[in-house]
Amino acid sequence: MDKPIDSTPNIDDACFRPIDEARLFAGSRPAHPPKILLLHGSLRKRSFSRLLAEEAARILRRLGAETRTFNPSGLPLPDDSEPDHPKVQELRELVTWCEGMVWCSPERHGAMTAIMKAQIDWIPLSLGAVRPTQGKALAIMQVCGGSQSFNALNQMRVLGRWMRLITIPNQSSVAKAFAEFDDKDGMKPSPYYDRVVDVMEELVKFTLLTRGCADYLVDRYSERKESADELSKRVNQRSI
Repeated sequence: MDKPIDSTPNIDDACFRPIDEARLFAGSRPAHPPKILLLHGSLRKRSFSRLLAEEAARILRRLGAETRTFNPSGLPLPDDSEPDHPKVQELRELVTWCEGMVWCSPERHGAMTAIMKAQIDWIPLSLGAVRPTQGKALAIMQVCGGSQSFNALNQMRVLGRWMRLITIPNQSSVAKAFAEFDDKDGMKPSPYYDRVVDVMEELVKFTLLTRGCADYLVDRYSERKESADELSKRVNQRSI
């Protein structure tokens, strides 16, 4: 006999939960300004990824957000120091503090820079019982020395997913970045600038939408099941 069309014998009913709309659309939402952390991927004296991140921070503050920017100078290579290194601790504290992030990298040799990747590699998937990136919103941008490219953006989008961030659909790639900033290091008016405004506006919207229910958005059946199995083994083990 054919099994019923809605039969799901592989699901552990003790760990399976229906969608809780009350948790998704809670009436009580955080009232403080969205907390946004900005990372950039170059240490040059006139770093265009830094200048673009600073421009983005100004737009974010205009949109009502609180911003902090991490300076990667002095951050050791991944695994070349212990996690208690001051710069590593600073980065991890900022990632824990924020509710949304901006990653901005130059494209070098067709990829994001090692400086950008090192920052991401120093961010763990978990810090004790806390997952510092999971469920937070992410915007990605890149600067190009020549024609417009999207290689660094594509890589950062993959990494954002891997870090369990909610990477927003919009993104920004600024071609010939050396020509897009004035002598006071502000970004000139252009379609590129307008796109950056679009991306920051979208980031703030996604941050506001998700920050009150981020934990619930990433609450997973498979992890609840695994935790239940581990608890069962611990409780039922025989005393020696």
